[in-house]
Amino acid sequence: MRAVYADTLIALAEKDERIVVLEADLMGAHGTRCFAERFPERTFNVGVAEADMVGIAAGLASAGLIPFAASFGTFSSRKACDAFYINAVYSRLGVKLVGSDPGISAAHNGGTHMPLEDVGIYRSFPNLVIFEPADPVSLAALLIESAGFAGSTYMRLHRKEAPRLYEPEESFALGKGKLLREGGQVALIATGVIMVNEALQAAEVLAGEGISAAVVDMHTVKPIDRELVLQQARGCGALVTCENHQAKGGLGSAVAEVIAEEGVGLLARVGVKERFGEAGTVEYLKKNFNLEAEDICAAARRVLARKEGQVPAVPAAPAG
Repeated sequence: MRAVYADTLIALAEKDERIVVLEADLMGAHGTRCFAERFPERTFNVGVAEADMVGIAAGLASAGLIPFAASFGTFSSRKACDAFYINAVYSRLGVKLVGSDPGISAAHNGGTHMPLEDVGIYRSFPNLVIFEPADPVSLAALLIESAGFAGSTYMRLHRKEAPRLYEPEESFALGKGKLLREGGQVALIATGVIMVNEALQAAEVLAGEGISAAVVDMHTVKPIDRELVLQQARGCGALVTCENHQAKGGLGSAVAEVIAEEGVGLLARVGVKERFGEAGTVEYLKKNFNLEAEDICAAARRVLARKEGQVPAVPAAPAG
């Protein structure tokens, strides 16, 4: 994925001299040394100073350039939050901020480097677009979309290998999710490399149980694709959100707001439940944080039971 990130930036820069890249001493991690070799005058390594990086990116944007500024997601969010708000978003400048190693993909870097709340931090910023590609094809397409967007964006970047879900000719638009699999009983709405693939596996398991599950790649968490959410809520009546993030504040909350405002559908959320990150392999962390396909299946069964009236949403109060 980082190779696709760097190659796409090079392709953009070859066509548009406004494209510049900023790094917080992570060019090796993000694969952007090749960009620096191709465009040394358009590459800025600011060192381990994420807030400064965002401020510099905002200055470049104010001069008419299109800056892509990247660091690990924990630092792009928690450390650079106020600088990004004031210098870029509040100032209505087009800074393209990238947070890599989203959620448990930080793996052995552990809890200090594990962004499980970055979407929640940034989702309240006015007019900010937040997205997380699920495969190499969507990464390239959404990067191009981001470059053409006038305002600021925040992208969660999975750096390592990712299965290809889409054919190269597939088109993407920020704010418009993708229906990967049709289904009529429950919709699994997922975002990002890890959880979209887990949702697809869960849909296969559920199909074996006679349960028809749709799978949605909701690559853009803000603005959420309301039309697609409501289409699934009205069609299936039961939704499960799947995110590599705290269950509160991210995709699950965005979907909950939509269906609550429209008064349609039931929801279960699969995500990290009030826990800090820890070190481990991605496979271990998926199991430990209940982010596996079997956890999505369990959530789907629960919400379907509620839809069928078998289980009340809230336990009844004791008599008397």
